[in-house]
Amino acid sequence: MRELFVLLKKGNKPALWASIINATISLIKGIAYFITGNVAMFAEMMHSIGDMANQFFVFIGSALSKKAPTDKFPNGFARLVNLVLLGAVIIVGILAYETIKEGIHHILHPPEAGSWLWLNLTVLGVAAILESFVLYKAMKEVVKDIGQENVKGMEVVKVSLANLGGAKPATKLVFLEDMVATAGALIAMISILIATYTPFHTAEGYASVIIGVMLFYVVGRIFLDNAAGVLGVADEEMEKKIGEFVFEHPEVRDIKKLMVMKEGEELHVELKLEFDPEMSIEMIDHVLDGIEKKILNQRGVTEVIIESDKDDDQLSWDPGKNEV
Repeated sequence: MRELFVLLKKGNKPALWASIINATISLIKGIAYFITGNVAMFAEMMHSIGDMANQFFVFIGSALSKKAPTDKFPNGFARLVNLVLLGAVIIVGILAYETIKEGIHHILHPPEAGSWLWLNLTVLGVAAILESFVLYKAMKEVVKDIGQENVKGMEVVKVSLANLGGAKPATKLVFLEDMVATAGALIAMISILIATYTPFHTAEGYASVIIGVMLFYVVGRIFLDNAAGVLGVADEEMEKKIGEFVFEHPEVRDIKKLMVMKEGEELHVELKLEFDPEMSIEMIDHVLDGIEKKILNQRGVTEVIIESDKDDDQLSWDPGKNEV
């Protein structure tokens, strides 16, 4: 039990915050929906329930993925976070389907303009503010993931949007879900105003469909990223970076093998270098130690395996293209 609490402290904090806030939001929206029967509110309630469940599972998965390797699982549990996220998108997919189905029903059978206008707008307004708070925290976590902690203020928004691909899987899910949630709350508010003050009473149904489609976008994006993570995907950007600074050492004649594998939120590096046959073992070990320390200082790298061999006079690595 003590080990579990230690692991939970290492879990993705934005996911935990998002889960707690979405639990509050889903309760508020649920009460408002049962009072008003508003379909846009129903879509938002379903969205918040899905976000709450997903983000809680993501927090647990990100924590358990930090568990140390065991005899039964010698490669560790880093990919567990990818598996949890694949499970999470199933929940989002089901809720997206239900949201679209309810929206279509509302379009085909539009009700008269409803009452409770200010209750609906107040609940959705509060939800939008809370969701934007979580979204900003997720943006700050993206900035932290890419190693730019010095970015402050509104610059966080610009940098996080431009570098979302470099974020950890759990952070990326929270970011996308809360971006859709914030936009969804605003869309729902607009649709309620349109349905109340114009003859276009199906506006709320169309809003529900739009929110459902946005949820399906999150499903697709997260599924593709984490399916690749479960299968084992190479980090080509890190491979190029390592290739560049390996050749800063003139003693290295060639890179025979370079592979950087993403293991959940971690990076594992395998490297095989070729040296001048006349070099001493002590000199080679000195160079390898320097390269290993520099690789381990790269963000996300937790394991480095380096082998050495004598130069076979056949160039395997193209320094110009940075690839084997």
